[in-house]
Amino acid sequence: MPAVRERPGPGSVMHEETSPRYAGWRVVLACFLLALSIFGFALYGQGVYLVELQRLNGWPASLISGASTLSLLIGNVIVIFTDEIVARLGLKRLVLVGTACLAVSMALLAFATSPWMLYAVFALMSLGWVGMGTVVISAVVGSWFARRRGLAISLAFLGASSGGVIVTPLLVLLVAQVGFRTAMLIADAIMLAVLVPVILAWIGPPPSAGPVDVRTDDRSRPQAGTAPNAISRAEVVRRLAFWTIAIPFALGVMAQVGFIVHQIAMLEPKIGAVRAGLAVSVMTAMAIAGRLVLGMFADRLDPRIAAAASLASQALALSTIWQTDDVRIVLAATAVFGFSVGNLITLPPLIIHREFEAASFTVVMGLFTAISGTIGALGPGLIGLVRGWSGDYGAALLLAIALEVTAAAIVLVPERSRQIS
Repeated sequence: MPAVRERPGPGSVMHEETSPRYAGWRVVLACFLLALSIFGFALYGQGVYLVELQRLNGWPASLISGASTLSLLIGNVIVIFTDEIVARLGLKRLVLVGTACLAVSMALLAFATSPWMLYAVFALMSLGWVGMGTVVISAVVGSWFARRRGLAISLAFLGASSGGVIVTPLLVLLVAQVGFRTAMLIADAIMLAVLVPVILAWIGPPPSAGPVDVRTDDRSRPQAGTAPNAISRAEVVRRLAFWTIAIPFALGVMAQVGFIVHQIAMLEPKIGAVRAGLAVSVMTAMAIAGRLVLGMFADRLDPRIAAAASLASQALALSTIWQTDDVRIVLAATAVFGFSVGNLITLPPLIIHREFEAASFTVVMGLFTAISGTIGALGPGLIGLVRGWSGDYGAALLLAIALEVTAAAIVLVPERSRQIS
């Protein structure tokens, strides 16, 4: 089937995407702030919540981490229905509702004093992922860009990596100064003061007549036509093209998240606790660098080839870590692994934009996110089970390597084969 892409309509000229004054770049900044907030407070911040809730309430780590897992699973289920939610609420209202859910859950979390309250709060937090997560950000940014879509989505998702670098340290510092409950309320107020005006001013579709069909054989001269209606989920799951996106990225995220969660435990016997902590910092810094580099070249690359290269490089990095105890080599391998960490979030929407109808993006992206997110969440537990069974992390690293290599092979299934339904 021909590649289908969406571009701004009569209200916006294609060449304006290269201008810093193009309104779409303000949309990218808004989505960067959304990603910074949802990943910072609803993902990276959970490590802070675990420690503080244990201290305040004496709850075991298993109880709190169970609530975190529930939050992610609920979000992965509801995100399947993003297309219907957008049709009913519109993008701006959905983002505002998601922001409100995150803000209320953060405020209530500070005062949770019983397990049922804890689980209710994390369930509410999951709705924040629906309104502020990868599907909505990809849909909002993708509707404003065609030629610079790869750069725009990469910059927006840079906020996801920045959440761990900016939000978590500042939250830890704030907790140390004023206590957990006050810190959560202050952080909540700052987040709302920044996001609400930004959402009201900048989030929304471009001033266009509707989605158009842009064939990308010659990107310098896009051809427009009317986009078909959104396809059903049943039709999506019958397309091999969908599974050659969903399966490899699910396997890659499973291996990636598993390694990240167990990274210090894996590296400490090899290079010591201090250097293992340094390796985490190196990986995070390289993840940000990787997003920036991908953004610079994404619009000139085949995203499937870029995905295969990212997965293969991570497999090579894990193989190197498995075989050596040399500090410099381990740190270098960790840097290589980190360089592609963000790419496994940025590349799927670029592939979906290319290979599915523009009107079907939220349907396909919602299904993809639900599948890859759910399977990816199993990574830490699977790595832990293999570690417990084998007695060390050697077998677990081999499993992660196998997952990455398999994923790289599947994502490169030839186009002719992918067109078979």
